[in-house]
Amino acid sequence: MGLREHCEHSGNWLFKKRSYIPLVLLPVIFFSMLVSSDYPQAFAQTWTWKILAFAVAFLGLAWRSYVIGQVPKGTSGRNTHCQVAEVLNTKGLYSIVRHPLYLGNFLMILGVVLWTGIWWLVLLYSLLFWLYYERIMFAEEEFLRAKFGHDFEKWAAKTPAFFPAFSRYRPSELVFSMKNVLQREYSGLFAMVVSFVALELFDAFVVSKTGLLPLPWILLLAFTIAAVLVLRLIRKKTRLLHVEGR
Repeated sequence: MGLREHCEHSGNWLFKKRSYIPLVLLPVIFFSMLVSSDYPQAFAQTWTWKILAFAVAFLGLAWRSYVIGQVPKGTSGRNTHCQVAEVLNTKGLYSIVRHPLYLGNFLMILGVVLWTGIWWLVLLYSLLFWLYYERIMFAEEEFLRAKFGHDFEKWAAKTPAFFPAFSRYRPSELVFSMKNVLQREYSGLFAMVVSFVALELFDAFVVSKTGLLPLPWILLLAFTIAAVLVLRLIRKKTRLLHVEGR
């Protein structure tokens, strides 16, 4: 197997496993909190820092939501079995970066890692994310190149892979669909909030041993669980979130 074929094969395999990254990363963060002399830092224990870290993660979720709200049917999904693209996305955030959803993923997890205040863990995460997603992006682009040919080559030649070129923005022809966001992104919100609460619990009961979870985190977790349950019920039992042609 040639190097190009090997990269594509491994990228497709990693593509199917990409949903499990947070599950693997959390134990690494827990271990780092236990053994690092850089934890806990005084600044990382303040609410200012915690809100900043959460804001970075929320920015990633908002970025993903903006993408999902303007994509046509059959693209940019959470499918894990195989690559899917009925059309080539080149408008909206896809006009400034080729992989906007993965940029959103990076920011969401970055916020969780930032919460620790461990500087070298942030660098390690950034490196591991790039090594992991570089193969996935390569495999996706091979799929798009084979399916859309010259149209893909033309778009890829002027659109950065990961770091946005905001000056190249072209608005989407589709109206933003909040229904599309609500039915597809609530799992991301749940995973993000649970990750932050898990770090707070680990710190409170294992590292700092204060035995206390701050009330704001309890309220946020309760609200998130309630919202997710309601959205799942609406999605499964009704057509309120159904979007025609999307």
